[in-house]
Amino acid sequence: MSLKKSLGLVLIILLLDQAIKIYVKTHFRLGDYVTVFDWFKIYFVENNGMAFGTEFGGTTGKLFLTGFRLVAIGGIFYWLYNSIKKKESKLLIIAISLILAGAIGNILDSVFYGRLFSDSFHQVARFLPPEGGYAPWFQGRVVDMFYFPLFEVTIPQAFPLIGGKHFTFFEPVFNLADSAITIGVAILILFNKRIFGSKNKAAYQNEIDKVLNDAHNAVA
Repeated sequence: MSLKKSLGLVLIILLLDQAIKIYVKTHFRLGDYVTVFDWFKIYFVENNGMAFGTEFGGTTGKLFLTGFRLVAIGGIFYWLYNSIKKKESKLLIIAISLILAGAIGNILDSVFYGRLFSDSFHQVARFLPPEGGYAPWFQGRVVDMFYFPLFEVTIPQAFPLIGGKHFTFFEPVFNLADSAITIGVAILILFNKRIFGSKNKAAYQNEIDKVLNDAHNAVA
């Protein structure tokens, strides 16, 4: 797979991800939702942290996380370029491309959205509001919207600590960028033998460690 095709895949995912986010941001108030099916809703939430709504440590943590993501994106791009140069497995290149697209998709929210949009509390956000955005550069919130409440259960009282608690599966709200990262990591795990096939055991283990580390760093 060529670099041109790989970057084309990244660009398509980025355009779709940003188009969905901008539409939701400019048509929904925070907390608004539309029921598509009983088990699928478009539900507008924002988060300050990582993938699937995970939070990370206030303003300082937010700046650290954003900076860390930028470094991780540089590393993932080098990994992609190097894999293409070495004519590695097409599956590997697709997986890295998905992870790269997802990482960039969420970093765009973090870097730019705070300045480009007004906030979404009790109102639909405006693009380039005259009074300025809702947050400084690098402190924007990531837009999430895909919610799959497939089923709900109440844990029996007999279970210690969690007995009696109500549980929804799947509760986290996520976006297309999160999905791209998850699919990329899943490809690496499910097809690892096909991807890394004939490498000796030590090299294989090093490659797996690098894959999982970079994928973890990219989750955004």
